[in-house]
Order: sequence, then C-alpha cells, then structure tokens
Amino acid sequence: MTFQDYLVNLILSGVMIIGAYQFYFYTQRHPLRKEIVWNSPIDEKIPFRPRWSWVYSFLYYPAILYLNLIATNHRHFNMMAFSFLMLLFMQMLFFWLFPVSTPPHWRSINTGKTPSEWFLKFVQKFDQASNCFPSMHVSVATLTALHALPSLGIAAFLFPILIALSCVFTKQHYLIDLPAGAALGGFAYWLYLLVV
Repeated sequence: MTFQDYLVNLILSGVMIIGAYQFYFYTQRHPLRKEIVWNSPIDEKIPFRPRWSWVYSFLYYPAILYLNLIATNHRHFNMMAFSFLMLLFMQMLFFWLFPVSTPPHWRSINTGKTPSEWFLKFVQKFDQASNCFPSMHVSVATLTALHALPSLGIAAFLFPILIALSCVFTKQHYLIDLPAGAALGGFAYWLYLLVV
C-alpha cells in the first residue's frame, strides 16, 4: 500500500474509534435493566494506583492504531476493522442486557490532587462507573494483540496484560471483567478468521 493508503486508513481508524464510543456511551446511558454492583472482597484488596491511568488511556490508542502499519492491503485493513465492529456489537449486547457497575466508593478514593488522579477524574467525567462486564479495554486489547501477533510475536500480549493491570489499579473494573474481556476479544478474532 502507498503512504496515502496508510494515511486514509489511519483517518478511518480514528473515525471508527470516535464512532464506537458513541455506541458505548449510548448503552451506558440507556441500559435495559438496573446495573448490578458486585460485592467482591478480592477486588477491595487491590490498591488504587492512579499512575496506571496513563496506561489505561494513552497506551490504548497508539497500540490499536499500530494495526494500520501492518495492514498488507485494503482487504486486510477492512477485515481487521470489521472484526472490531463485530466486537463492538457483542460488547453492546452485554452492556445492554447485563449492565454491571463498580461500587461508588471506588471513585471517591480519587482525590484529584495529583496529575494522575486529575487525569483519571477527567476520564471518568465521560465514562460512568457502568459498562464494566466484560472489560471493553481488555477485549479490544486482546483483539489488537491477536492481529499484531504475526508481526510482534508473543510480545504483542504485553499490551492486553498492561491494559488489564491498568483496569484494576485504576479501580475501573472488577477482576472478573478481565478474563471475560479477553475471551470476548478472542472470540471476535475467531470470527475474523472464519470470515477471512
């Protein structure tokens, strides 16, 4: 592909990311039932580490956009993009039919006094405490890693591991959300392989 092809794909990827969030926020604001809040003693013992908010947000998007560089042709790019749309549809079904929220006191831990805490509070202004299960951060990171596996090898899985750690240390997710997200991302990749 030419430089212009990569540039157009990059712009399309940005539009897809912004567009996907509209569906994410819609399901967050219009759940079909009352949100569930789990009482999890194990999750309560995980410390709040606000510095992980930078991994949670800033590692996430460049890693996803990296896939633009490994697209070998237009069909490859389209099929990868389609796999993320399939994943988004599955995530929306979970968020609508099985809404899960983190406990309110997890957000009150954040005083907003450090730059990391301030940034996390900024993220949380847009992202409510719901849409937890399964973790969309982990599902997208897992799908991204599976697409990047041929070019990066096993190192590709550092991305979902770091994202999973950031999910729990920022108190944005329960532990159970992580393997559920990874499984959903893996399932989306399996569907992608069927289509390809």
